[in-house]
Amino acid sequence: MTCCGPSRRRMLGAFAAAALLPLARPGSVRAQPGSVLVTDLEVVTITASSAVLTWTTLGPDGSGAPVPVETDGEVWLGPADGALRQVFAETEPTAFHYAEVTGLEPGRRYRFQARSLGVPAAPALNIATRLPNTPEATGEFTTPVPPPGRLLRTIALANDVHFGEEISGLITAGLPPGLRQEPGLPPYPEVMLTAVLDDLRLPDRAADHLVIAGDITAEATPDQVRGVHGHLTTWGEAGRDWFACRGNHDRPHLGEDYSSCEPYLDHFDCWGESFSPRQQLAEFEVGELRLLSLDTTELDGSGGTIERPQFDHLREVLRADPERPTLVFSHHPVTAESGWSNLAGPGFVLNAADSAELQSLYQSASGVFLHHSGHTHRNRRTHPDLPLSVEFLEVAAAKEYPGGYSLLRIYEGGYTLNFHKTRTANARRWSTRTRSEFSGLFPEYTLGTTADRNHTVLHDFSGLTSPQ
Repeated sequence: MTCCGPSRRRMLGAFAAAALLPLARPGSVRAQPGSVLVTDLEVVTITASSAVLTWTTLGPDGSGAPVPVETDGEVWLGPADGALRQVFAETEPTAFHYAEVTGLEPGRRYRFQARSLGVPAAPALNIATRLPNTPEATGEFTTPVPPPGRLLRTIALANDVHFGEEISGLITAGLPPGLRQEPGLPPYPEVMLTAVLDDLRLPDRAADHLVIAGDITAEATPDQVRGVHGHLTTWGEAGRDWFACRGNHDRPHLGEDYSSCEPYLDHFDCWGESFSPRQQLAEFEVGELRLLSLDTTELDGSGGTIERPQFDHLREVLRADPERPTLVFSHHPVTAESGWSNLAGPGFVLNAADSAELQSLYQSASGVFLHHSGHTHRNRRTHPDLPLSVEFLEVAAAKEYPGGYSLLRIYEGGYTLNFHKTRTANARRWSTRTRSEFSGLFPEYTLGTTADRNHTVLHDFSGLTSPQ
């Protein structure tokens, strides 16, 4: 039995038939005048005061194949009814352009143009960024208005690090062809995790906490568990600064390679030794905010389940304080919409019976406002199956395109969510290379809409306080 099921295998034929223009070679060369393609434009992040744009410059190598070429990069921007002016210029040439424009006004519409060598950047041949109403297609975006009140906390939401993985983009039986890191560069899961952790400590991100929703390792070997735990502990203290739940890749395993770890039934649980036991709810307090970590993993499968003792514990916690502001996170998404809209089908998410029971619990716990998941490697909000004021959010993988995390900023009167790509040179390089996964269709599935990546929700958090 594979991790993904028949529906994902059916998709392989579509990927092979609809191949787009991937990055054929890993190297970068200098630009030649008149030969550069300025492409892959994405307005990734739009906040009340800033916007992040990324794009790629490609040119032909000696055989005519497209390769990354290093060029300048500029952003020109102005009010929608005014003139453009240059607001950003890169300090050195690159093929993997990342431009963050700051100092914008909330609730204002802007026109923009990203350029390299004077050539305007265009979106890739993807529906996701070529629909008529997208910022990439219109050349315009509107900054949101933040919720009222003071900023109380900033929490980073991430998932799917796959620490120890060597080939990215595989679905089943070695297909479709995956990507390896370029020779001489560090393993890509380490590159991408380090880029996340470095980003979150910078003043313009300033995350107070990090929540990681599973698949932290590739296969939970002793070395992988120790390695990723070591990276995280250099960033902060578990249970205070960062919080993690188990994903299906972190499950207990069989075999001699795992025999040095804690026995679990007839398996060995290396992940549980450093993080938390299987199928146990973990409760954390961040001031008046409550974080609940659910283990939704099956013992030997990729789908999601919540076993009865964990459900009973969750019910007790929510009943004891139903109005307390609560963020829940698990690896597996919850809703029926997530089940039918992901490539692997309903069997890839939390099973239907457990999903219904979980959402029923949320109906009687008004404090639950957000459920964060990973697993699908995409940015997507889905609708609950019951009348609920809970947001169900899937965040794209940290380890590959689009490669990043979401920032949850909690104000007294609501919260904002914004997805950010990581921005170190090696992270931008790897993220761009992995656009070509699934025969070039990966951005269609993983990037999400502008609203999936950037949105504001009004909510009463007046009882919360800021970190000390």
